[in-house]
Amino acid sequence: MEISGNTVFITGGATGIGYAMAEAFLEARNEVIICGRREERLLESQKKHPEFHIKVCNVAEEPDRRKLVEWITANFPQLNILVNNAGVQRDIDFTKGVAEFLAGESEIKFNLEAPIVLSGMFIPHLAGKKEAAIINVSSGLGFVPAARMPVYSATKAGLHAFSMALRQQLLKLGIKVFEVVPPAVDTELNPEGRAKRGNYKANLSPAEFVGSIMKSFKNDVFEIGYGMSEGLIKASRADLDKSFQQMNSRW
Repeated sequence: MEISGNTVFITGGATGIGYAMAEAFLEARNEVIICGRREERLLESQKKHPEFHIKVCNVAEEPDRRKLVEWITANFPQLNILVNNAGVQRDIDFTKGVAEFLAGESEIKFNLEAPIVLSGMFIPHLAGKKEAAIINVSSGLGFVPAARMPVYSATKAGLHAFSMALRQQLLKLGIKVFEVVPPAVDTELNPEGRAKRGNYKANLSPAEFVGSIMKSFKNDVFEIGYGMSEGLIKASRADLDKSFQQMNSRW
């Protein structure tokens, strides 16, 4: 995939990995559109990079998704790359029943339903475009789930499976499907859970992670990891089971 001269739309592009990807694509001479739920964060991003096009949108809500697609296809007909990055992460303890799961934001809607629906909505627009691509941001936890984040892990495993199947389907349309598989990255994801763990902070910045993966798009590496997550992509089932036991030994 050419990483210059594109029009790129990134969900959840005002913070974290999405913002780092927006900066990287902008630096590589692409037109960049970002959306997010918090207008103030979008405006902060645009203040730093006036070239960004911004749109307030909750991708977990169907009316917002429909309006978003209508706005983008009307105003950016040249769009050829969709990045499904927006997501939420929660600690959920099912030993207490289903109350915690039902009380908070839906990881299923944000992390799995939204990328599936947005991909389906944009595919007719992407078909026939030069260098058309869909980039799904999953997680190393989609390969080795964390017991404290069971639903998040399940949604990312689902996104991995969807990316594989969609990649095969879209070969005939000439749309490439990439999966970005981050390890633990220092973002704003799951602040409540991080606070429980003493304000845990990953040692990898979003900019460092994204900087390491950009050349993989150019080289058509369709499952892109970094460090630990790169190892998980290539691991055997026995290795994954061992990693699962090590990760969750204190649960």
